[in-house]
Parts: sequence; structure tokens; C-alpha cells
Amino acid sequence: MTVFNRLFYFIFSRYKARYKQKANTIALFYISALQLALVFVLGCFFAAFFSQFHIDTMSSDKAWILFTIIALALHFKNWIGYSGTTRKVMNAKLNGKKKPKYNMVLLVTLPIISVAMGLLLLQAT
Repeated sequence: MTVFNRLFYFIFSRYKARYKQKANTIALFYISALQLALVFVLGCFFAAFFSQFHIDTMSSDKAWILFTIIALALHFKNWIGYSGTTRKVMNAKLNGKKKPKYNMVLLVTLPIISVAMGLLLLQAT
């Protein structure tokens, strides 16, 4: 199981008791937001890196369009992957095992910190 699968299962099982119907949607949006924040940080890093070396690979408008396409593809991939059998298989695999425990405050602030780091890198360009 990947890190994102474990985080999805943790968020899903955390909100399953409180929000029975919406737990899958909450976990899906969290995983998509986390992956998009990490893609944003990587994109800003490469933009700053390439601007320091005066390499003009693509314009800013094209980079934002590429980011939007990646965002839609990631959310669609997560929606297809975590909506049906994958979640049931994860539930079956982790049913008897000890559930992973993560700090919820850290998990909530992780995408926020990633976006803030990306914005700092974007200021460096």
C-alpha cells in the first residue's frame, strides 16, 4: 500500500463514524488536495530552478493550463480508484490489522504548508 492509500484509509476511517455518507468524499478531496499541493510545490521549484539558469521552457500561461489538466486528471484518477473496489480491498486488508495513527492537525496543515512553500518558491522566480 502506498502512503496515499494509507492516508486515504486513515481519513476515511476517521470520518466514517461522524459522517457516514460523506466520509469517502472527504477523504477523496483530501487526498486530491494533498497530491495537488505536492505537484504545485514541484512545479514552483522547477520554475524557480529554470529561471535561475535562464532556461525558458514554457510560458506561465501554459504552465497554469498544464497544472489545471494535471489537477483534473489526478482528481479523476483518485475518484475512480477510491470509489469502489479499491476502498473495499483496503478495508479488507486493514480490517484485522492495527489502524495507522497520524496526527490530524499535521495532516490538515500539510497541504497548506505545501502551498505556502510553493508560493515562496514562486516569489523567487
